[in-house]
Amino acid sequence: MNKHSYFHVLRLVWSAAIFMTLTHTAMAQTDSVYYHVHMDAAAENEFIVEMELNLSDRTAPYIDLRMPAWSPGYYQIMDFAKNVRSFRAHHSKQQEIPSQQDTLRWVKLDSDTWRIYQGNASKLLISYRVHTPRAFVGTAYLDTNRAFIKPAAVFMYVDQELHRPARLQIGTFSDWNRVATGLDSISGQSFAFVSPDFDTLYDSPLLVGALQELPPFYVGGIKHRFLGYAMGDFDGAALMEELKRIVQSSVDLMGGDIPYPHYTFIGIGPGQGGIEQLNSTAISFTGKGLEGAGRMRTLSFIAHEYFHHYNVKRIRPIELGPFDYSKPNRTNLLWVAEGLTVYYENVILNRAGIMHPEDILRDWESHINNHERNQGKFHQSLAESSAQTWEDGPFGKPGETISYYVKGPIIGMLLDLRIRVASENQYSLDDVMRHLYETFYNEQGRGFTDREVMDVCEHYAGTDLIEIFDYIYTTKPIDYQKYLAQAGLAIEWTEQVNDEGQAELHSRIRFTENPSELHRKIRADMFRN
Repeated sequence: MNKHSYFHVLRLVWSAAIFMTLTHTAMAQTDSVYYHVHMDAAAENEFIVEMELNLSDRTAPYIDLRMPAWSPGYYQIMDFAKNVRSFRAHHSKQQEIPSQQDTLRWVKLDSDTWRIYQGNASKLLISYRVHTPRAFVGTAYLDTNRAFIKPAAVFMYVDQELHRPARLQIGTFSDWNRVATGLDSISGQSFAFVSPDFDTLYDSPLLVGALQELPPFYVGGIKHRFLGYAMGDFDGAALMEELKRIVQSSVDLMGGDIPYPHYTFIGIGPGQGGIEQLNSTAISFTGKGLEGAGRMRTLSFIAHEYFHHYNVKRIRPIELGPFDYSKPNRTNLLWVAEGLTVYYENVILNRAGIMHPEDILRDWESHINNHERNQGKFHQSLAESSAQTWEDGPFGKPGETISYYVKGPIIGMLLDLRIRVASENQYSLDDVMRHLYETFYNEQGRGFTDREVMDVCEHYAGTDLIEIFDYIYTTKPIDYQKYLAQAGLAIEWTEQVNDEGQAELHSRIRFTENPSELHRKIRADMFRN
């Protein structure tokens, strides 16, 4: 059967079977929100979403539904509501099929809020389409080959009720065989998933299609999977062995704790970018470019997104959860969430036996060169680049602003070096990360403030770190030589001509000769191959 003829024609009224699979447990879960996602309009790049709410405990004359304006991990206003089409609301007092006369009145209150006047309905049935014009990791996309369901871009929520559980049923083409997601599946049901609340739902994308799966691996008894769309011909077993070493290296760094029951790497196909989730990561990936330098770039990219499940999903600025999905959630601390994650890419790969010490130095040089050549360093502090990312974007505006992806890892390097030197290598930035994880996430169940993360850094250094913090909150020039020299490293500057014929400074970092005993200890600990 042709896949286009497989689907039913879009119904004008709801059929009795729409929620048959999901609602058989509704009596026990009356607070759950039920969704059925149809692919009927895949050729038009549109999801058809059907949503069911139980209203038996409500007395208000109306209910407000909202569509998020942004999604966790991508700090930009996406205005997902602009892609909603054909919104309709019905009611049903019992379990019967709603008729055309059951249509309810609704109004659009603002750009992302629909108010439905429910009357005396005991059950509310909503349908709408979501247009998906762009295949991108930061939003949803559907065509006849695959579906990438970015929940914040597809599923509305009841205003002020993000605590509700959600249950999903995914309608698929006949030749679509798998769903890649961090959500738990519903036992005994195909393509059905459950989420304990909307924060979890919005942090759990789903890739649906005729997907390929690489050989899974286990770390600490936990299964790790990699499923992807349009993955080419490459040695999947070899890649997964390297990913296993990356995961093990990350787990060891954080003291051995694995805070998830299963983990899924989701390869969404060609493109750029990746976004982390609690127990999954969605990355642009096809398997191409795994030879030579391209392999290291790919592994660094995946290590970055994987380590985020610790650093930002659990070790997080206090502003980054619980979320307000209707507006920017600003923080000064993306230099921790993103910048330190960039810094730890090399640490993780080095300890996994994949990256050599000289490669780490070359990467430090790259960040330093990019930052020092950007005139934006005179105009914007690192903290400001974090708070203003909602307007400037994650990489800033070269010449006007800076990027926490560039200056952030430089601060990570300085902090790590200074803590090691001041504590005679008894402590490092690793201890800071483990402290933030254990104290604020595991013990207190919250994020940390600007002052708290500075206090933890100074605790392990055993001295004040005012100068380094000035590099975060001011545009003060960085004294690289001072901090590198303390750890037996040297930085040299030469003038080079770039491709545009302009002279620019280029840094070179090297190990000094005749290192002290402390320098040898620091080198052995920081650079392990």
